[in-house]
Amino acid sequence: MSTTNPDREGALGDCPPSAKLVAKVLEYEGPLTPSGVAEESLLPARTTREALRRLEQQGVVTSRVALTDARKRVYRLTE
Repeated sequence: MSTTNPDREGALGDCPPSAKLVAKVLEYEGPLTPSGVAEESLLPARTTREALRRLEQQGVVTSRVALTDARKRVYRLTE
C-alpha cells in the first residue's frame, strides 16, 4: 500500500464519491483497465469511465495503452 500523497488528497477533495472509490481501488489493486476497476469497485462501467476521466483531468491517475491489447487502456495512480 502506498503512502498518502498530499497533492492527490487535495485533488480528490472536489471529486464525487465514485471517483474517490476508484482512486482507492487503484491504490490497493495497482494498475487496472476500466473493466477491472468496475469489477473491483462494483460500480457500473459508465460510472467507472466517468470517474477515471475526472481523475485523469485532475492529474490523480495516468493511462497508457495496455501491452496485451492495444485497444485497452491501463490506469494507475500518479506518483
